[in-house]
Amino acid sequence: LSMSPELRKAYELKEAYCTWFEKAKIIGSNQIAQVKQELKDYCENVEEAGIPEMIQALKPFKNWQTEILNSFVFGYNNGFIEGLNNKTKVIKRNAYGIPRYDRFRYKILLSQQLKHIQDFQVG
Repeated sequence: LSMSPELRKAYELKEAYCTWFEKAKIIGSNQIAQVKQELKDYCENVEEAGIPEMIQALKPFKNWQTEILNSFVFGYNNGFIEGLNNKTKVIKRNAYGIPRYDRFRYKILLSQQLKHIQDFQVG
């Protein structure tokens, strides 16, 4: 089976992104200028390819470039907090109809193994 030229180019660009990302994770804390230049080069290659969906996918990179590059420099992320939020939302869905807020709150704290926090204030 042969691949259309546009699909082939899209695949090559996807692979180029994966290569850039893996390299950025390795060298980002020491060589952020190079990571930034390679991201710029990648974006130019996508625009030159003229694939509308891939050009649309570049918008977050342009809008959040500083934050994206900082993630390679500092290595921080909010994964832990996002995990807590997700677990809390699941409990909320499963606990629909719990009549007392304090019991709902304790259920969340217990699930997160934070039951030792008696004076935890929400808000």
